[in-house]
Amino acid sequence: MKKFFSAFKEREGVVYHGLALVYVLLMYILGVAGLFQSSWLVNFIATLCLAHAMTIAAYMIHEAGHNTIFRNNEDNASLGRILTWICGACYGTFEDIRYKHFRHHVDNDDVVWFDHTEFFRQHPVFTKFIQALEYLYIPAHDLLMHFIMVFTSFIIPERRDQRGLNVRVIVIRGTMYFALLLLFPKVAILYAIAYMIMMQILRFMDSLQHDYGYHLTLFNKEPAPLKGNVEYEQAHTFSNPQSLRYEFLNWFTLNFGFHNAHHARPIVPWYRLPALHRELYGDDPNLVIPFAAQLKMFHHFRVERVIIGEARDDGSETLQDQENFLQAAQRAEVSGGNAASFLTSF
Repeated sequence: MKKFFSAFKEREGVVYHGLALVYVLLMYILGVAGLFQSSWLVNFIATLCLAHAMTIAAYMIHEAGHNTIFRNNEDNASLGRILTWICGACYGTFEDIRYKHFRHHVDNDDVVWFDHTEFFRQHPVFTKFIQALEYLYIPAHDLLMHFIMVFTSFIIPERRDQRGLNVRVIVIRGTMYFALLLLFPKVAILYAIAYMIMMQILRFMDSLQHDYGYHLTLFNKEPAPLKGNVEYEQAHTFSNPQSLRYEFLNWFTLNFGFHNAHHARPIVPWYRLPALHRELYGDDPNLVIPFAAQLKMFHHFRVERVIIGEARDDGSETLQDQENFLQAAQRAEVSGGNAASFLTSF
């Protein structure tokens, strides 16, 4: 037991990371069990529990990717691989997730393979279908990204060497889900709803945290023009906590809203981010996007965001431009972006 505790990077991590992982396991088990009950009230609560368990699992994958949990990087990777099974990101490799996210931090860019904006422009009828689903609050854009993730080795040429892993996971998860759909259709449908709630939460948080734009450089050696530019990184990064006044509310997303602090020191674990935010930026509400504005933007631009949410960026915008972006976001006048989740490694 002593050896297990000593594996954690920090003594406090035994408590904070440990509680998060216990919460994920407990809520996942209770959530799945609750889906099988006859009471619709229990089903409703269980669906929310399951959705939040998967959400916290996703944020713990992010922590594992930054090696904030254990001293040994391989231990972090092993935990990350396990958690990808909980939140359905196990069709590729954890290393791909970590690599793309590191590129995001190091290059100061959203480095991608899939040009979803161009794809939508080339397929206007399909785009209208996606937008119709988004109007109904179905995260169709992200479902498209997760579809690519499921068949990653068949769609992305650079991932062909992962086909064995990809097929095994498809067979295991596909067989389990379709068996569930055949034997317990209500459970299968509620699981799908829980999964979509997780996607909504993740993209709600991601949508306003950067306005980098994106570049199709994931698989090439093209030098990143803004690599290491800390001023640019902070100017294009925005914090969207649930609350500055009631700090405990931010545990709902493991403090992921303190995003400027996270980018300032990416190796700081989630439970230290509020203190780091206060150290670097104080408690000035003018430096964050208020939660009410976040909700308003997410609702108002849910259809338009499919097309206008992201664009290529040449890095030419000034610091004043970004101050204007923050002010516009505080007035709920910007769309934010879609499909920037760290779970999709392309």
